[in-house]
Amino acid sequence: MLRFTFWMAMVAVALGVAHPAVAAHRLIVQGNGKLTIVKADGQVEWELPWGGIHDVHVLKNGHIMVQQGAARVAEIDPATKQVVWLYDSAKQNGNAGKKIEVHAFQPLGDGRVMIAESGAGRIIEVDRDGKLLKEIKLKVDHPHPHTDTRLARKLASGNYLVCHEGDGTVREYDGGGKVVWEYEVPMFGREAKGGHGPEAFGNKCFSAVRLASGNTLIATGNGHSVLEVTPGKQIVWKIEQRDLPGITLAWVTTLEVLKNGNYIIGNCHAGPDQPMLIELDPKTKRVVWQFDRHATFGNDVSNTQILDADGTAIR
Repeated sequence: MLRFTFWMAMVAVALGVAHPAVAAHRLIVQGNGKLTIVKADGQVEWELPWGGIHDVHVLKNGHIMVQQGAARVAEIDPATKQVVWLYDSAKQNGNAGKKIEVHAFQPLGDGRVMIAESGAGRIIEVDRDGKLLKEIKLKVDHPHPHTDTRLARKLASGNYLVCHEGDGTVREYDGGGKVVWEYEVPMFGREAKGGHGPEAFGNKCFSAVRLASGNTLIATGNGHSVLEVTPGKQIVWKIEQRDLPGITLAWVTTLEVLKNGNYIIGNCHAGPDQPMLIELDPKTKRVVWQFDRHATFGNDVSNTQILDADGTAIR
């Protein structure tokens, strides 16, 4: 059946009426209560019962660093399916008694881990013993433990690029916590409309990637778009909700820039007839691959990682 489905998808692509609906990339994905590695041929390689996530990283040693519950960061050994390291932001380093959520974290060198703590309004770096090594206080105009941050990344420069979902703003902080650049995601003259699906609208940005050019690529969440913005805050490239034939963008989440220059774009809450991942050639705005497994993973796939990029993707 998989081979037949793949053949039919290829015929449809050749006729210009569809995009391939089976995986051409090996990836890790969470949905419908399971954390799964899917092989390039679409078959399940590895799976573990697991709740919802907003961030995930597969480490060089093959271990999986992933959100567990609202405020914990866990490292899983896939061979044993056991948690071999755990940090609980709701209890450690001054957060006991506070309402804390974690939506972003990043493994760094020397065993350090960066964690963005919504509710505490800070970024921390800890070692594997949980010792607090660094703390950066964040600027949050509309504080809430669920929306202070979405994805955040430490850049090669040592700065931090943070999506503030509730503020609708991407901010870059230097190593001392000073805001050195910020960009408020525009509403383009439209009114905000609640909800999570294609009918919603807002500027609840989910992720941002710093490109080699110095520009910033932003996934606008319920803005249904991806924007490329210069340091001078000019939009020089964008994909909007219905720009791609046969595809409707809903809550646009993750971004990965592959070595070949293509973009992997996460499309969450889009419904059963829409892809949850899209690979796009930004020069032509042509979709070259899509991942559509709604029946398996449901409508709430917010984060994935392409695993055949061999660590070369920017994400």
